[in-house]
Amino acid sequence: MTEQTKKKITVYAISIAIPLAVGGLSAYLTKDNMQIYSTVETPPLSPPSILFPIAWTILYILMGISAATVLIDREKDPVSADRGLSRYALSLAFNFVWSILFFNFQNFLFSFVWLLVLLALIIGTILSYHSVSKKAAYLQIPYALWVAFAGYLNFGILYLNP
Repeated sequence: MTEQTKKKITVYAISIAIPLAVGGLSAYLTKDNMQIYSTVETPPLSPPSILFPIAWTILYILMGISAATVLIDREKDPVSADRGLSRYALSLAFNFVWSILFFNFQNFLFSFVWLLVLLALIIGTILSYHSVSKKAAYLQIPYALWVAFAGYLNFGILYLNP
């Protein structure tokens, strides 16, 4: 195995581990309040609770692969790569905090507004990544769609549980 191959494997492994760790820590910090989802009235199309950790695990892996791809292809457009990676890092922070706002504080209005900012960050990440790697940009689309769906659920819970 060449040094370059080892380096790429390391970049991918670390890039995947970071969002998984962020998601795991967020889940750990909110685990005592997750039952709120089963106690509030939810809007139509609300999935069962078991779907969320499965979906998020897949999304975190895709996000990590996407970030690694941009890191490896950074020289194609360093400015866009750095801008995209910064937005991605900020989106991870917003993603982490959203769970705490929604589950621990049960502040449905503020968490909804927070999700809108998160969605804007993800869209910005996609646009920046696109200049570096179309594959990396496309791998972020499921994240954007899931967060948009989470916004629908969040708003529905806000509306149905005054």
